[in-house]
Amino acid sequence: MDAKPKRRTVVENGDGGEVLVLATLIGNGDDMGPIVRHVFEMGRPEALLHQLKIVVRKKDAEIEGLCKSHYEEFILAVDELRGVLVDAEELKSELASDNFRLQEVGSALLIKLEELLESYSIKKNVTEAIKMSKICLQALELCAKCNNHMSEGQFFPALKTMDLIEKNYLLNIPVKTLRMTIEKTIPVIKSHIQKKVTSQFNEWLVHVRSSAKNIGQTAIGHAASARQRDEEMLQHQRKSEEQNVSGLGDFVYTLELDEDSVLKFDLTPFYRAYHIHSCLGIPEQFCEYYYRNRLLQLNSDLQISSSQPFLESYQTFFAQIAGYFILEDRLLRTGGDVLLADQVETMWDTAVTKITSVLEEQFSRMDSATHLLLVKDYVTLLGATLRQYGYEVGQILGALDNSWDKYHELLLGECREQIVNILGDDTYEQMVMKKDTDYENNVLSFHLQTSDIMPAFPYIAPFSSMVPDTCRIVRSFIKGSVDYLSYGVRTNFYDVVKKYLDKLLIDVVNEVILSTIHSGAVGVSQAMQIAANISVLERACDFFLRHKSPTVLTAKVVLKTSKDAAYLALLNLVNTKLDEFMALTENINWTSEEPLQNGNEYINEVVIHLDTILSTAQQILPVDALYKVGSGAFEHISNSIVAAFLSDRIKRSNANAVLALNNDLKILENFADERFHNTGLSEIYKDGRFRGFLIEARQLINLLSSSQPENFMNPVIRQKNYNALDYKKVASVCEKFKDSPDGIFGSLSSRNTKQSARKKSMDVLKKD
Repeated sequence: MDAKPKRRTVVENGDGGEVLVLATLIGNGDDMGPIVRHVFEMGRPEALLHQLKIVVRKKDAEIEGLCKSHYEEFILAVDELRGVLVDAEELKSELASDNFRLQEVGSALLIKLEELLESYSIKKNVTEAIKMSKICLQALELCAKCNNHMSEGQFFPALKTMDLIEKNYLLNIPVKTLRMTIEKTIPVIKSHIQKKVTSQFNEWLVHVRSSAKNIGQTAIGHAASARQRDEEMLQHQRKSEEQNVSGLGDFVYTLELDEDSVLKFDLTPFYRAYHIHSCLGIPEQFCEYYYRNRLLQLNSDLQISSSQPFLESYQTFFAQIAGYFILEDRLLRTGGDVLLADQVETMWDTAVTKITSVLEEQFSRMDSATHLLLVKDYVTLLGATLRQYGYEVGQILGALDNSWDKYHELLLGECREQIVNILGDDTYEQMVMKKDTDYENNVLSFHLQTSDIMPAFPYIAPFSSMVPDTCRIVRSFIKGSVDYLSYGVRTNFYDVVKKYLDKLLIDVVNEVILSTIHSGAVGVSQAMQIAANISVLERACDFFLRHKSPTVLTAKVVLKTSKDAAYLALLNLVNTKLDEFMALTENINWTSEEPLQNGNEYINEVVIHLDTILSTAQQILPVDALYKVGSGAFEHISNSIVAAFLSDRIKRSNANAVLALNNDLKILENFADERFHNTGLSEIYKDGRFRGFLIEARQLINLLSSSQPENFMNPVIRQKNYNALDYKKVASVCEKFKDSPDGIFGSLSSRNTKQSARKKSMDVLKKD
């Protein structure tokens, strides 16, 4: 049963190889298509069919042999199969019974299953509906939140909410109507936000423009305080240095700064508007809008009000500009890309051009130095303020420097009025100071003292009130000049101040003094006091300069010349007064029959007048001026005596008149010697006594009184005793001198018929 029959191999007609190939292909289950296709293509299908039949027969033989070899096993298998069929029938019956019972039970379950599936479907739909509802609800909640932000004016949170809706919800909203509504509403809201923010920003622009004045005034006020602190510090330092030089000790000063000097102004609306425009994606539009509007505001701020004088509006004008550019600087540094440095520079150049134009125009119209200085000070404070924020202010300060001449011209005019009033109100009397404060205010403060020792009070100064008043004006002028020149482009302006100080002292003070002197309205005492005042002012020039420089004021030389002119005017007044007292042609009896033993009456008035003049001069004039006044007065008296002899009004004189004049001259000579010694001039001018200035009159009187007048013809004697006399003057006097023939000068009379040697010599003198 287990033995397997051997496979038989059938080979017919020499085709065993092909049959073997076909059998192999069929046995292996290979595809016969290529062989079949090849055979038909070759046109030999009969051979293939034949071979296939051979293969079929071969397989049938194999099947038959196999069946024979397994016959018993087949029978057993068939028996078993029959038993299996019986079992299968039983099983089928059981299955049918079970199926019936299952169908009875499963129909109810099937109904439940269908209900369950339906429930699952409903649940899925409900879940999807809930999910969709949640999305819609969240979107609607965000919309409501956005509406709340909008109603509260919180535009940035509203934009953030809309941005969140667009990014996370808008595309996922399942309800088309809701989605389209939101899509249409968002641009409308953004447009509304832009308009609203722009409106608020416009209000801020208006507010910040109105606040710019306060911002500028505050900043300029801080600059003014800082300048004042610097000036006080410098003043303390100077005092400290002076005290250190004097050995009074060391002093240290500290500078206290104002901690509350930070400018505060609200820029929140600007930042909010810029941020919202950035969120809207249009920051460039905002930048352009801001620059355009601020430029319009600047052009408006740079316009001068025609309804208000410039002097009343200049502080507001410059404070507005300062506040404007302080704000621009803050925004340039903190405003991101809203402002560019070039834009700020352009606005600043526009402002500088307008400011310089306004200053030049307004300065040309001003007629008060005080007004010019007020504007200048405020402009320099404006420059100092804006320089702290990096703005270049040199051109503005240069415009101030260009008005130097105009300012000083006005200042000189004002000082001229004050000087004229001072000289007009001056009594030309020596100042009397009753206490030390008066002395400090009128003498020490201008270094007019001649000694460092405090005098006893009451103190009589050698000058009148005109001197300290003038010094105050000069000091005020210097301060005004320095104030105007300070804080400009040039830092070293000493030469400029010196030039204008010379101009004040020469063209104003000196000119007004000379006009007063030459006005003819001053008397001897006034002229003397003016001369003394000029001398003191000349000395005060060194105080006015107060600079460690080898240069001196030109005015000092000019005042010295004016002092000489004052001395000359004083001498002319003194001489005029002497002429009034003397009036020799009227006060002397030139043909007196009896001699006067005590001199003429006028001489006492002359001596009293001279004593008054020299006493006053000794108190207030320098020694050289005292000497000039005294010598000039005595010389004029001498000239007057000689002129009286030569006067056409005197037709004749005699010895008695000469004797009286000799007595007068002796009184004057004694007085001259006494005053020359008492005034201390004898120690300085040892070879120039006052008596010497009466020499011409003395020699003429001596000649006329001489018993030997012919000695005048002797060169040696003439050089020794009559060197001051002139030939022609002597001849004229001798022509008028007539006496009795027995007189000592009888031989000199032209009517004397006796031709003596004395007459001959006199005739020769007359001819010469």
